[in-house]
Amino acid sequence: MHNPVMARMRRHMEQHRSSRAGWLRAAVLGANDGILSTASLIVGVASAGSEQGAILVAGVAALVAGAMSMAAGEYVSVHSQVDTEQADLAKEKEELREEPEAELRELTSIYIKRGLQPSLARQVAEQFTARDALSAHARDELGITEALAPRPVQAALSSAASFAAGATLPLALVLLFDARHLASAVSVGSLFFLALLGVTAARIAGADPLRSAARITIAGVFAFAVTAGVGKLFGTVV
Repeated sequence: MHNPVMARMRRHMEQHRSSRAGWLRAAVLGANDGILSTASLIVGVASAGSEQGAILVAGVAALVAGAMSMAAGEYVSVHSQVDTEQADLAKEKEELREEPEAELRELTSIYIKRGLQPSLARQVAEQFTARDALSAHARDELGITEALAPRPVQAALSSAASFAAGATLPLALVLLFDARHLASAVSVGSLFFLALLGVTAARIAGADPLRSAARITIAGVFAFAVTAGVGKLFGTVV
């Protein structure tokens, strides 16, 4: 039986894309770095006239080193955020213990600034304080929530995995082409992968796919041109 109320409720349920921002940024950044840095290294080494075996070893080394670097960097960065949030929560807990009335007024002022009438803001602040004062201040004063809590190990593993996935794409091209055509093949193939990544990320985020693809492709062209030039320069000198 058709229920018009339920149908309207289903239509009204909104899927906000901003909730995807965190994981999407990390995944795109890791994969983009994996493609761009590994492909750039391969293009540079190939342009220097190296043999295919040496190019493959350099590419694998770039994958491993890059993935470990991404993991370590993300772990340290996110753990620093965790330390900062824990210090803020400890300070807030102490203030709640020593000056509960001042903290209640502070919470009330936050709700007034968000549009509530002073009397209603005070009532809301009192109810949240009675239920869990620290959680209320963490969420509404400090912007710390459980859903968005930083997870260092998860962030490190995700960054390493996305980097490795991106780096695998130009590495696969090393196995498909000989050394003479490797620089151009990896450049063209990697630009295609970068454009595809840009389009995919834009569609997930609801942005303009063409603009995203163009932005990431232009960056790739610049990177490959520079590394190819350096590779040819060193290859000629050696």
